[in-house]
Amino acid sequence: MAKSKFYVVWEGRQPGIYKTWAECQKQTQGYPQARFKSYESEAEAKAAFARGWKAEYKGIPRSDRAASRQGAAAAKAAAGELPPEIELDSLSVDVGCSGNPGIVEYKGVCTRTGEVLFEHPPISKGTNNMGEFLAIVHALAYLKRQGSSMTIYSDSKTAISWVRNKKVASSLPRDASTQEIWALVDRAEAWLRVNTYPNKIIKWNTKAWGEIKADYGRK
Repeated sequence: MAKSKFYVVWEGRQPGIYKTWAECQKQTQGYPQARFKSYESEAEAKAAFARGWKAEYKGIPRSDRAASRQGAAAAKAAAGELPPEIELDSLSVDVGCSGNPGIVEYKGVCTRTGEVLFEHPPISKGTNNMGEFLAIVHALAYLKRQGSSMTIYSDSKTAISWVRNKKVASSLPRDASTQEIWALVDRAEAWLRVNTYPNKIIKWNTKAWGEIKADYGRK
């Protein structure tokens, strides 16, 4: 029998502590910048709720320096100052991860402008590469709906290989704490098995080009 968990929602439709994942989802799914996390006991959940999400999401709030760096990069992108080998009319994805494994979120942006095209709220526990895999598949599905053959950039060589193999080869255990991300991965793998796409998926050359345009600025 699966061990019961308690879900803290700091930022959602109705902040509070919930006893089921379904209740937590109702408060967070589709909510911009949702903040939530699961705990093994009610006492832990109550203490975490009182501390607030910033205390739990260690390292997530951006420093002024990181925000400035990202702003400068966005300005260069808007001005077309990226290397000529980059396809500006493309979609770039990246992951924000607090710990590895840890809390994972991802987004996709327009490489030329930095405009956010889609984002997924925090997933309670996963790995960086799993998040990148989900982001790439999300991008493929998003572009397929648009009828677009646009190129996709990711800075994760591992995730790109998983997408090409249509299979995630992660050692992250499947248990109650990872149920959420594994359910998303299973769904993404199923999508890859029944869909084709014309989009190129290219490894972002961080060393030569700087941080990918979807970067969360948390390094």
